[in-house]
Amino acid sequence: MIDFDISIQINPKLAANLNHSIMEVKDLKDTSLAQNPVIGQMMLHNHEQILFCNDNATGLKAIIAVHNTVLGPSLGGTRMWNYNNEMEALTDVLRLSRGMTYKSSVAGINLGGGKAVIIGDAKKLKSEALLRRFGKFVNSLGGKYITAEDVAMSSRDMEIIKMETDYVSGLPVNMGGSGDPSPVTAYGVYVSMKASAKEVFGTDNLAGKKVLVQGIGNVGMHLVEHLTKEGAKVYVYDITEERIKMAVDTYKAEFVAADKMFDLDIDIYAPCALGATVNDETLSKLKCKIICGAANNQLADEKKHGELVMSKGILYAPDFVVNAGGIINVYYELDGYNRERALAHAEKIYDTTWNIIQTAKAQNIPTYAAANKIAEQRIESIARINAVM
Repeated sequence: MIDFDISIQINPKLAANLNHSIMEVKDLKDTSLAQNPVIGQMMLHNHEQILFCNDNATGLKAIIAVHNTVLGPSLGGTRMWNYNNEMEALTDVLRLSRGMTYKSSVAGINLGGGKAVIIGDAKKLKSEALLRRFGKFVNSLGGKYITAEDVAMSSRDMEIIKMETDYVSGLPVNMGGSGDPSPVTAYGVYVSMKASAKEVFGTDNLAGKKVLVQGIGNVGMHLVEHLTKEGAKVYVYDITEERIKMAVDTYKAEFVAADKMFDLDIDIYAPCALGATVNDETLSKLKCKIICGAANNQLADEKKHGELVMSKGILYAPDFVVNAGGIINVYYELDGYNRERALAHAEKIYDTTWNIIQTAKAQNIPTYAAANKIAEQRIESIARINAVM
């Protein structure tokens, strides 16, 4: 038998560096988990999963959030935005993914809620390599999350992502997809606005009504088209001069500056850009009867501002009900796209909006709460069916 005596000499400086690099492991109790900036945020609305994505080579920094998959795989767009910090991005993706769960539920489609955000300036950072690397991360979830386009993303970007995963929707028409979903989304906003007008004004005719459309991207511009065709007086605001010029020249809309928007005496406020525009500051100025727009998470604080809107006598059409046309559009892409079927389903947003308004009135609760209850009831009922072996 031969004995081996092996000695390893470690440089003291290297040993010190190794000690500093070792991760400290702590025993986290339930109470401390609730205080964790990530786990605590997930627990708040019972998110199922968060995937943090990093790739130094392409500059990719992304977060994918899966809120709920009771009704089906989670589906939600990917937005690229230059967030101020990672916590801002996390908060956004968690709120957006929850909204997608409720949106699909109320719309009556068999999808769960998910969302993704890519952190960075799309004009500077977006590349084929970054999008394909992101596609690999989407693929790693095995179909639990299906992506689509959102802010600063296009159907062409979805085409690139599809090189790495089949779990992508909102593809160009020439690839069998639905292409730009904004016409269907805008149509849903339009019919929801008409249902809201019927409740407030006694008629769903929007002719002569003064409407402020804040944000005239693809969805906002299509909405402006619907409104002006019906004879509404439309005011517009956007950060892009080209879009403003198009709305003014093509649809005879009237431009209003950012610092004058909430001084207008209007009938309907339609937020169609980023969220949280219904807040303490704007509600102290806003002079309208209806809030109905395409933006997600319009209420900066759902409970506080949802109740404040109600107390001020303003009818708020819940955003995830109003803008469900987008998810409806890509849903019909999954089984072979048909634009007529998508538009027919989006037209039902009129009835959904009306029913939510009536439920809120009957129960004397804010409209956001009525919409939440309806969404949660469907999810809970399907969960019970799924539990049956």
